[in-house]
Amino acid sequence: MSARRKATRTRLATVAAVGVAPLALTGLAAAPAVAHGSMTDPVSRVAGCFAEGPENPRSAACKAAVAAGGTQALYDWNGVNIANAAGKSKEIIPDGKLCSAANDKFKGLDLARADWPATRLTSGNRTFRYKGTAPHKGSFELYVTKDGYDPTKPLKWSDLESKPFLKVTDPRMESGDYVFDGVVPVKSGRHLIYSIWQRSDSPEAFYTCSDVVFGEGGSGSGGGAEASTAPTASAPSDQEIADGTDESSVEHGGHGDDDPKTQATVTAAADTTSDSDSDAGSAASAAPSEAADDSASDAEPAGGSENLAETGGSSTTPYVAIGGATALALGAGALLASVRRRAVSGGRHSR
Repeated sequence: MSARRKATRTRLATVAAVGVAPLALTGLAAAPAVAHGSMTDPVSRVAGCFAEGPENPRSAACKAAVAAGGTQALYDWNGVNIANAAGKSKEIIPDGKLCSAANDKFKGLDLARADWPATRLTSGNRTFRYKGTAPHKGSFELYVTKDGYDPTKPLKWSDLESKPFLKVTDPRMESGDYVFDGVVPVKSGRHLIYSIWQRSDSPEAFYTCSDVVFGEGGSGSGGGAEASTAPTASAPSDQEIADGTDESSVEHGGHGDDDPKTQATVTAAADTTSDSDSDAGSAASAAPSEAADDSASDAEPAGGSENLAETGGSSTTPYVAIGGATALALGAGALLASVRRRAVSGGRHSR
């Protein structure tokens, strides 16, 4: 084989490799992933209704929530969030829409009812659990409603105690749950615990409403006969969560690229172009390297998991990544066509 033909084949192989890398990135960026979490002890309204079954919930309150907002809200139980909250939750969520975080999809969670399935609580020490389907660094704030809370009226910020009774930063994770301890205030009857999970690696925040009923011995009002007959809320099991994943429409914007396994795949794709001596190959191989530079930091929360996805992102991230990868692929295709034309032309001249 002539030196010219060998050089041509080498260039064709390089261009093909360059084309593969952005296509691999496109697949990774476009893959949907479940996000992000919800309180499971005491169980949130949305998680409790999801556990009952989105298509045929048992309780009257969950049935009403589906009638108001549809079943998708329950399949997306771990996505009650605001992407750009940035610690300003009280400023951007209006009264009456705290449980939905002003997201119309979750409007059924804002229904003012005294029969939401609830968790029995006693005042004093308690361990709280928050299912983190896409863990991130950040802080949790838990508020409880004031004495005199009326569950039949839309929940307002003024219904909550002015300060959280519990605040914890980067709690430990156990079996996919954030786990943290706190002291439950002295209350009695029906109340609500409102949680804000504000990420520290992104302006994104998540919200939950957990209906609770306190036992005897507390102070204040709220509950009465309705509290004593409240249906019991249950958290979804791991199997129920897995079974509902395919129906979820929630994606965590670009966080799939933060997963260590995904990063390894991206790095491998980048390595296929590292030996190229063409300018196009060098430019294309830089794209995966930049993606790798955006991976999670080495710092971990106290007691956290080494698999935490700790970088930020927005809902537009996957589409930006897809667009960039597509542009690279198209550029690689054009370069491939150019090389082939030169090869043909070179062959003609050699004759």
